[in-house]
Amino acid sequence: MDTAEKIARILRADKHSLQKIQTHLTEVTRKEGVLEKILEKNTAFVEDRLLRLGVSKDAKAKEVYDALISKVESDNHLVSQAFGNPSLENTGHCTDVLGTVKKVAATNHGFFLKKGKAIEFLKNEPPRNVMQYLGYTSIDEMLAREDLFEIMSALRFVEGSDWLNDVFFKQYETLTPDDFERREIIVRVLPERWNEIAGSFVKKKWHNISHLKEMGVVFVIPICLGISGELLRMISLVFHYLHEIPFYSDVFSKIAEFPETFAANLISLLRGDVPDRHFPENHKTLWLVVQRYLAKDDENDWRLFVPHINPEAIHWKKAGEDLMKLGEALDGKTIDLSFWEELDWVGDYFKDDLGNDTLVSFNIVDTVMSLVKEKDMIKYLYHHEEALWNEIFAAHFSYEELEKFAKEYLLQGYFEI
Repeated sequence: MDTAEKIARILRADKHSLQKIQTHLTEVTRKEGVLEKILEKNTAFVEDRLLRLGVSKDAKAKEVYDALISKVESDNHLVSQAFGNPSLENTGHCTDVLGTVKKVAATNHGFFLKKGKAIEFLKNEPPRNVMQYLGYTSIDEMLAREDLFEIMSALRFVEGSDWLNDVFFKQYETLTPDDFERREIIVRVLPERWNEIAGSFVKKKWHNISHLKEMGVVFVIPICLGISGELLRMISLVFHYLHEIPFYSDVFSKIAEFPETFAANLISLLRGDVPDRHFPENHKTLWLVVQRYLAKDDENDWRLFVPHINPEAIHWKKAGEDLMKLGEALDGKTIDLSFWEELDWVGDYFKDDLGNDTLVSFNIVDTVMSLVKEKDMIKYLYHHEEALWNEIFAAHFSYEELEKFAKEYLLQGYFEI
């Protein structure tokens, strides 16, 4: 199996299209053998990590997968000990952990919706379910007594999606750049009083962490899901959001230069719009900018198999780098998390018990998320696949150029090289 064929197999892409991309990008960048070097690095990383796990390179897929899971569980235990074995159902414990996480991420400010405008929207369209749950009949009384960021976060899991999209977010059509300001990113652990009503949301989403891009808020619901590696999972997700929010903030600042299209562009960004049309072939290479994990909804979405870059994978790469820093920052205790370094795009095929080739991702996010449904390791491969597309682009240019192109063409949804 040649290089293009093996990489195409991992990406589930067309071999000939990948060869065409390689030829064109070689002409543009004058860099030879990029795919070969990527494959060589992938092989070296896999062999090194198997050695560190004490697993043979001829091992079955299940053995490799189980060893990766065990590594996550072991690292989670070490990190938990360093934090004093916090309870993830305790608001104070979670707040202490996330204080350290925010310091490590060092992403502090951004361009966000003014608090006064958010209050105005809440008064225009009072969130009745939130008010009823908290025991208020007056929106003014609730806003006078409650924390604004907590209320805005609660909208996501208390009010129905129809009301959010058709009523509350409809007001965003009136926004202008003047409705935004620069301020600090907020990381908020919600009080435990929300746990009961948030339960169905958490069960459906299988995670208790989310964010509000336009408000610059990351929020955590202090609910324990009973999953191995849960602390490491929470920390990884928060790191991810602490990079995603500034990324979008930079784009918000850019679209603010054109007030007449600001609201429409903002709404498009918050929806996560991705081009859904095919483009005619020409002498250039066309790359999509896919700002969502399309495989979560349809693992056979055609846009996954054509050249594209994914901002989500950029944020996860930075989150992985932050994990390394976290291991060096825990109360003077050095925890070696370097095993996961640079593995975001790494994976390989191993035989299953029937002799069939099975792709195993070495991406820490795929591994941690697989713990949610431990029996179904195939489900969590898309972080690795998207990171590999990013690696192909960055290996020809750079990760700085990757992020630049992702921001510049996020709204348009594609670019040509």
